[in-house]
Amino acid sequence: MIGGIQRQGTGELGVMGDAGANRVGGRVPWDLLPLLPLGILAGLLSGLLGIGGGLIFSPLLLWIGLSPHQALATSTLAILPTTMGGSWAHLRSGQVPTPALGSICGGAIAGSLVFSHAGNGLQGWQLLALQGLMYAVITVVIRPPQDQPEALAALPLAGLAAVGLVAGWSSGLLGVGGGLVMVPLMVQGLKLRVYQAIRLSTLAVCASAATASLTFWSDGRADLGIGLLLGGTAAVASQWAAARLQRVSESQLVWLLRALCALLAVDALRRAVQLLLG
Repeated sequence: MIGGIQRQGTGELGVMGDAGANRVGGRVPWDLLPLLPLGILAGLLSGLLGIGGGLIFSPLLLWIGLSPHQALATSTLAILPTTMGGSWAHLRSGQVPTPALGSICGGAIAGSLVFSHAGNGLQGWQLLALQGLMYAVITVVIRPPQDQPEALAALPLAGLAAVGLVAGWSSGLLGVGGGLVMVPLMVQGLKLRVYQAIRLSTLAVCASAATASLTFWSDGRADLGIGLLLGGTAAVASQWAAARLQRVSESQLVWLLRALCALLAVDALRRAVQLLLG
């Protein structure tokens, strides 16, 4: 049992055996402290790219021995404090329009409420396969920005609400914040500037993670101690990186997103195949 949830035998994760089970539980284990540098990395990526950090948290939690369902739920819990740090920095910048914020966050919350219960009906390998396919599609679709206006005359509020729903779907079902999906959708589909898309994405991920976390914590899938340990560490790095967003060019940000998506697609699909065959 891990944090009240039975652990699945899962190929390479099963090798962890009892040692892995002793490292995760209801209390924060001290031997997780060496993993905190990865929390810092997740926070830096969150602040720069508008993501929640789930791309770091999910594989990490699988590696320490959590089952796919519990890893994805705990990842969502860790995303909440991570994105709160970046959200605070973006709000302080004064560059986030209130109507756009309301639209995308409203969609994200609605999506999380709907999909946070859906993952219970899927097997672990199916959740990981969906993650991998999502990352693969983004790798192909996202492109460096072309000539774009500094700001749209009227922000597409309905489009932003739909993008928020995507964030809620990915957070509630797959345990990832949705930033890797939302930023390409806003840049390619809604023609927003990359910087604006990243700011809105961070805030929407925060809203969707907060909603999904309540479900995951209440039904026992998420480990509160581990989630707060990793998320709290990442929050500091996220706020620092978000405050320096404008120092990185938009093309560099997009290429970093593509590289991350390609790497994560390979890793998630590899794990899904191992679970299916193991």
